[in-house]
Amino acid sequence: MAQLRVSLFLSIHIALLASLCFADDPYVFYDFKLSYITVSPLGVPQQVIAVNGAFPGPVVNATTNYNVAINVHNQLDENLLITWPGIQMRRNSWQDGVLGTNCPIHPKRNFTYQFQVKDQIGSFFYFPSLNFQRASGGFGPIIINNRNIIAIPFGQPDGDVVIVIGDWYTRNHTALRTTLDSGEDLGMPDGVLVNGRGPYRYNTTLVPDGIEYETINVDPGKTYRFRVHNVGISTSLNFRIQGHNLLLVETEGYYTTQQNFSSFDIHVGQSYSFLVTMDQNATTDYYIVASARFVNESVWERVTGVAILHYSNSKGPATGPLPVPPSDIYNQWSAMSQPRAIRQNTTASGARPNPQGSFHYGSINVTDTYVLQSFPPVTIEGKLRATLNGISFVNPDTPIRLADLHNVKGAYKLDFPNKPLNRTPRVDRSVINATYKGFIEVILQNNDTRMQSFHMDGYAFFVVGMDFGVWTENSRNNYNKWDAISRCTTEVYPGAWTAVLISLDNVGVWNLRVENLDRWYLGQETYMRITNPEENGDTEMAPPANGITKLFCKDIAQWELQVVYHFGGHNFSFNFHF
Repeated sequence: MAQLRVSLFLSIHIALLASLCFADDPYVFYDFKLSYITVSPLGVPQQVIAVNGAFPGPVVNATTNYNVAINVHNQLDENLLITWPGIQMRRNSWQDGVLGTNCPIHPKRNFTYQFQVKDQIGSFFYFPSLNFQRASGGFGPIIINNRNIIAIPFGQPDGDVVIVIGDWYTRNHTALRTTLDSGEDLGMPDGVLVNGRGPYRYNTTLVPDGIEYETINVDPGKTYRFRVHNVGISTSLNFRIQGHNLLLVETEGYYTTQQNFSSFDIHVGQSYSFLVTMDQNATTDYYIVASARFVNESVWERVTGVAILHYSNSKGPATGPLPVPPSDIYNQWSAMSQPRAIRQNTTASGARPNPQGSFHYGSINVTDTYVLQSFPPVTIEGKLRATLNGISFVNPDTPIRLADLHNVKGAYKLDFPNKPLNRTPRVDRSVINATYKGFIEVILQNNDTRMQSFHMDGYAFFVVGMDFGVWTENSRNNYNKWDAISRCTTEVYPGAWTAVLISLDNVGVWNLRVENLDRWYLGQETYMRITNPEENGDTEMAPPANGITKLFCKDIAQWELQVVYHFGGHNFSFNFHF
């Protein structure tokens, strides 16, 4: 055993040395400690999940092609995984941070995520993916900057402002989980947080005294890039800044055609960048508002987050009513015009020097079509479950690619149907068996009563169409085949469909899910398994060593080997269990 320990230590040390010292691109290092703290964002003391003592967590800041190493320490009392939606993890789904690809990090353990932000730029966020934990925090923003050799398609902003918004309950994630497990709906949220803080007291009836609110300090005449993320549970939010236009420039890693909006709908899981110019006379401060959308807003009035935009020459506090939200609540046809207007800036360069529009997706033949249909939750085997194509997903005991590599039989099934079937809803481990280098069409048909956001890990997709009603093959006649936006999370209106096109060039196992946390928790997800039959190590990386040793996701170690690696003034520990 001692000889094995020494041999293993040397092989691991050499592997880590090779990966950290001989990479062509720079590294950035982070050490994340996730723990509980007590705060009162809505005036009620509650336990939230902090990262390094902060709620929300710190920014992960990198540049195109940088390598990122984040050592995550689980100081919670339950298993943990961190996922990085929008970060494509090229060839490396082992780092994706969801149960279908990773064994969880046990309490008092740590795991170092190591990935490259290959050919990416833009605004994203991270969050804990297990056990409804995102409802208690653990989230934070990600910024991937352009390389200096590639100009951004607008003037250099005078500063970056990160805005993290989301609906919020004063019950923590374990209580919310219990509610869902009992078959009940979560009900209306208690409010909306802006950067982890409650609303400014714009209304003495709705907002109690003593709430700590967010203030964004700016200088007159300057232009700032606002990166806005909806990290909430299930509520679409309308974002607006009193008296200021929002110039849309980027969404989830792709530059858009530049359009001004007075307000903008941001759905669960989505991220946007706006340029905002401080062009007002600052007679007072200004409201920054994130309010519930596509609900009965008179009933949901409390579900409103309010921060303050404070000019350095401001003459007084913000007063009066909030800026008016859109008035099309009963005319969703009108509301859909906004996402339809989001187009890709085809002449701008993104992460690469070539223009974003140089990939002519509209001329590529579709190899497979998948119609994924969602309904309101149903009772299956005595429990409330949510489904896609009648299947409510349960995660395998062994992550999917590890099951492949180690020939674990029966871990999952490659039989996910490519269209809805007329059969009784079921609980299963059905996975989509996709074809490497295929070019697929995915129709997201929302027969639920709520707005939904769908996300796919490992990829960005082209949002080529959306409309109300039932998708048919004739719907393709209205697809945008020239400048559709490419992104990783798209809204699907209730009683409507959204069509996306995906080029399957990233080998691995990738989670396809609804981002609405309640529906996801109840099983509305699957995975897309994409393998290269001629794999030689060029299209898929090997699994991390500390993932192999936990093959069955059980802490069955008789002893533990810890490697502490010193690099660039940082210590990174890797735990190995046997």
